[in-house]
Amino acid sequence: MDEPAPIDTIDAAGPFEPRTLRDAFGCFATGVTVITGRDADGVSVGLTANSFTSLSLDPPLLLFCPAKSASALPALRATGRFAVNVLHRESEAVANRFATRNIDRFADAVWDDWDGLPILADALASFACSLHAEHDGGDHIIMVGRIERLRFEHARDPLLYLKGRYRRVHAPQ
Repeated sequence: MDEPAPIDTIDAAGPFEPRTLRDAFGCFATGVTVITGRDADGVSVGLTANSFTSLSLDPPLLLFCPAKSASALPALRATGRFAVNVLHRESEAVANRFATRNIDRFADAVWDDWDGLPILADALASFACSLHAEHDGGDHIIMVGRIERLRFEHARDPLLYLKGRYRRVHAPQ
C-alpha cells in the first residue's frame, strides 16, 4: 500500500497567501459553468464560474460567486437577470473562452434565446434566473438567483475543475 502524501498544515497569524488558498480550495472538485446575460443595450456578456451551487428547492434558488472585478458583473447586476449554463466534458474551449478577456466570448458556439437571455444550446443544464439577492463575499459577490426556467439532459458527463485543471469523470475499471 502506498504511503499517504504529506499534508501541508499552515497556521496564519495574518492573511493567507492567495496561492496557498487557491491550492487548498483546488482540492475540491467542482463543475464548470458559464454565466450569461445581456447589458441594458442588449449586448451579450458572460464569464466562466466554478463557484456555483444549488441553494433551495422551495423557492428554487441557486448561487454563484463572481469576482468583483468580473467584466460582466455590472451588466448582470443592472439587468437583474442571468443564465447559468453547466458545461459538459467536451466544453473546455467554451470554458476557456469565457475566462479570457477582450475576445468575442460568444463566437464558435450555438446559442438559444430565452426571453433575452443567451443560453448555450449544448449545455448539460441551463437555468434562467432573476436576481433574488446578493451578498458581499470579500473579493467576490454572492449572487443568488431565483430559477424561472430550466432544461437538462442525462447523457453526457460534466466538465470538472480540480487542482487548477479541467478534468473528466472516469468510470471505474
